[in-house]
Amino acid sequence: MDDNTRDLEEGIVTDLEDKLSYAAYLDLPRLLSAQHPRSSPVQHDELLFIVQHQTSELWLKLLLHELVAVRAHLGGDDLGSALKGLARVKRIVETLTVQWSVLATLTPSEYAEFRPFLASSSGFQSSQYRAVEFVLGNKNASMLDVFADDAPAHAHLSRLLSEPTLYDEFLRLLARRGLPVPTAVLERDVTQGHVFVGDLVPVLATVYRDRPAYWDLYEASETLVDLEDAFQLWRFRHLQTVQRMIGHQPGTGGSSGVPFLRRALDLTFFPELYAVRADVGS
Repeated sequence: MDDNTRDLEEGIVTDLEDKLSYAAYLDLPRLLSAQHPRSSPVQHDELLFIVQHQTSELWLKLLLHELVAVRAHLGGDDLGSALKGLARVKRIVETLTVQWSVLATLTPSEYAEFRPFLASSSGFQSSQYRAVEFVLGNKNASMLDVFADDAPAHAHLSRLLSEPTLYDEFLRLLARRGLPVPTAVLERDVTQGHVFVGDLVPVLATVYRDRPAYWDLYEASETLVDLEDAFQLWRFRHLQTVQRMIGHQPGTGGSSGVPFLRRALDLTFFPELYAVRADVGS
């Protein structure tokens, strides 16, 4: 026997008739047959583009699943479980960020061979990405117009628009812990995106200045900052990849492309958690 061959162990199941297989459990026949290049003739690099975006949507599905769970844990005063969930969320966002390096191997000339076949489709139209932003606090009701022809996506986003964000639940938790979170914050219209509230900064400064008394809240605050940092890196890597592939051409979905993506870098989910740094350090 060749020494470079690994023999099957005696207990390994090889007769899978009437048994659940790996392929069946993961529904691999359907999953692996879901890549349908549109270019004609089919261009080699289009498969990369499709797989990149399909896998991103799978990670976004898991990301949303975890964020909704974290939000529920915060609402239920289970900060330990929320922190555990946020640790996983950060790793998911990091994985999404690393994926851009694979797409960045696609040169402008290679992308140009199949880009016309994308027609009006665009990542801007990802309902799951919008759902993630809604849960984190970047709400914009006008985004629902993009999904007017997709009833399930429109209904899902409409529901998330009317629900508290993850940050809303965190701030409510602070209030239940006895910190003086302004009533206007606790009773705000949750269909609107969170905007900076100066009166929140001294509340958070209390947490940062008295870490022994508020250690778990301090840890949660820094974890949310970690998450925002990770998300901003994802946005920046997206911007850089798009700029590398198309320069300053407009996006396929009608956006300005790179300038549109660059404006997203100015968005923030937890502005007071950044502002508190100047307050604590002064």
